Amino acid sequence: MLSYILVILGGALGTGARFWMSGFIAERGGEFFPLGTLVVNVSGSFVVGFFAAFTDPEGPVLVSPRFRQFFMIGVCGGYTTFSSFSLQTLDLARDGDWLKALLNTVLSFACCLAAVWLGRVLALTLLAK
Repeated sequence: MLSYILVILGGALGTGARFWMSGFIAERGGEFFPLGTLVVNVSGSFVVGFFAAFTDPEGPVLVSPRFRQFFMIGVCGGYTTFSSFSLQTLDLARDGDWLKALLNTVLSFACCLAAVWLGRVLALTLLAK
């Protein structure tokens, strides 16, 4: 039961951080393109990749399984916004803006995959020192 509560609390923190970051980016960059969602998803992917590598159960930095669940499932899961990405991409396509819909899809996939990889590489590099 404690694991569920920790994931829920982590999700609340991640959701608050997502709301703030998306708004921060939208205020500065406008709503021409769903840049806030892209930034949230890429940064969340980087953080989860970094944290997963840094705290791997076989690695040198040990955290409890509950803390990994709290952070990776709760905080990072609440922070990243795949459902927002999906809805925004559908709206772009429905509005006939196929180029932006395609760009959002390709950038989100490529940048998030690269970010999770970079986060992992950075953590492993730091651990090797």
